Amino acid sequence: MLRCKLTAAETRVLNLVSRAKTNKEIAADLGISPATVKRHLENVLRKLHLKNRVEAAIYALMIAGCPRGLDRHCPLELWHKSVFDEIGPFGR
Repeated sequence: MLRCKLTAAETRVLNLVSRAKTNKEIAADLGISPATVKRHLENVLRKLHLKNRVEAAIYALMIAGCPRGLDRHCPLELWHKSVFDEIGPFGR
């Protein structure tokens, strides 16, 4: 795991990105402007050395696991299942 300090606001934005929310939806949820969401997300990407919001979402899901309520439909779990169904747990 990368060692870096995200601010509380950056962590909240990252959490909502991992739930596939748009910047506009995140802004509404947090009561901030979409421009502020964009700035927080840019900071997250820079601090974690990630390329885009997809990598950020995957990082968040891998570190924290799936958000509550998504346990049975977790994108990360579905991805693991599809990979293991295709190649098996140890590859071929």
